Amino acid sequence: MTDEGPDGQEPLVSVSEAARELVLSYRARSEKPDPERLAMWVEVTGVSGADFAYDMYLKYADEAAPSDAVVPVHDDLTIVVPEASVEQLRGATVDVSEGDSGGGLYVDNPNSPSPVVGAQRAGAPKLEGEVAERVMQIIEQQINPSIAAHGGACELVAVEDEVAYVRLSGGCQGCGMATVTLTQGIEVAIREVAPEITSVVDVTDHASGSNPYYEPAKDEGVAGGK
Repeated sequence: MTDEGPDGQEPLVSVSEAARELVLSYRARSEKPDPERLAMWVEVTGVSGADFAYDMYLKYADEAAPSDAVVPVHDDLTIVVPEASVEQLRGATVDVSEGDSGGGLYVDNPNSPSPVVGAQRAGAPKLEGEVAERVMQIIEQQINPSIAAHGGACELVAVEDEVAYVRLSGGCQGCGMATVTLTQGIEVAIREVAPEITSVVDVTDHASGSNPYYEPAKDEGVAGGK
């Protein structure tokens, strides 16, 4: 469905001008056919405490299901929100945070996880074992099923001291939004089940990915969305 918002009201999801320009710069570097047809997909991937975790990635707009929300942004960009995330993202804004290494995308969301969502998560299997075992379990049970929607995959390379090292593949390798996936999705999920982990480091060789337009200078320093 196309969601432009009721008359006189804001659309389902808004995008700041800075975020729009950053997404268009990512898209321009894509080696996929007809990159101008690529939309930015935004979805909720889980819950961490009182906040949602997110994933943002580039995927063709015409792959949206009839029940997904399609939000036009100006004339050069479309946002797609999968049906399951529509109400959780209503009124949210995609913006750019400024860090020491440049800006990164984040979601400013007025919504918070509902008691129903929390109850569903509480009923999930309890993760047990050493830190590395718990990290591997959450990758297999939550992270990979989520990012598989856009062809991505994550594997644990090592856990050293308080740092987890992961490698991304498939649609996440070389993706300009890989750090958004890492910071607002993967790291949030890992630290929730393994609070001993203070940092998650991506060791992926993004330059050799199928879409090598990854720009560390712009992607680092992404702030966690609310």
